[in-house]
Amino acid sequence: MQQTDLHNFWVYAHINPHSRPRQIQLPHILKTLTTLTLTHNEIGDEGAQRIADALRTNTTLITLDLGDNQIDAGGAQHIADVLRINRTLTTLNLNSNQIGDKGEQYIVDVLRMNTTLTTLGLDYNKISGGGAQRFADLLRTNTTLITLDLGVNRIGDVGAQHIADVLRTNTTVATLNLHRNEIGDLGARHFADALRTNTTLTTLYLAANRIGYEEARHIADALCWNAGVNMV
Repeated sequence: MQQTDLHNFWVYAHINPHSRPRQIQLPHILKTLTTLTLTHNEIGDEGAQRIADALRTNTTLITLDLGDNQIDAGGAQHIADVLRINRTLTTLNLNSNQIGDKGEQYIVDVLRMNTTLTTLGLDYNKISGGGAQRFADLLRTNTTLITLDLGVNRIGDVGAQHIADVLRTNTTVATLNLHRNEIGDLGARHFADALRTNTTLTTLYLAANRIGYEEARHIADALCWNAGVNMV
């Protein structure tokens, strides 16, 4: 690929970690890219490592989408390691992988020092309530993250409580996706309380949880106090 004005590159070709470098030519491609989308491939942890290695010296890529790529905790660690030195990437999508709580912890730990990433997608990654608690702890000090997608995980009421509690004081997160997370009435009650004081959140997704009518009404009542939220 010889184009020097290429800014976006999208691949949907069942790439796996054993694909030959000449097939992808990633280091050369990344020299001019601002967006790289490799969703629905099979790069796995080894492929994630190769991409992370290429990003160590890259200063152009802003958006990296590795959704649905069979990436486990090991791959998440490689991505987290490069985020310690990369100061360009603002959007990272790891949706529909299997990083779990261990991989999520690698990401959370690096975000305590990374001040560039604003959008993070970890939808469908087997993250539990403990993982949600780590994110809540992160959001007490992180002032960069604006969009956080934790949909289709297993954070439950305990994880929801931790996140809701930090939203009382967080002034950065504007979009939060927690749909299909086994959140029940207890978790919903904490979100209702948080919405009465939070002035930053504009979009909160809580669909496909286990929230009953009464607690849904409490959330609706809280929205009367918070005109900034336009979707729940």
